[in-house]
Amino acid sequence: MTGRGVLGGVRWYLREVTGESRWEAYLARCERDGVRPMTRREYERHRSDLREHNPQSRCC
Repeated sequence: MTGRGVLGGVRWYLREVTGESRWEAYLARCERDGVRPMTRREYERHRSDLREHNPQSRCC
């Protein structure tokens, strides 16, 4: 793999881990639908609330 390919992979991974790609997809959806987007803070709070109230897996 070339240096450029490695850097691209690292960039992709970091964007997935930090949620940056989901945020950009949300903004694109709002623009496409003509809806005013939430602020980044509101968006992250909403995602946090969804995870808290709708757990997908449990250990016990």
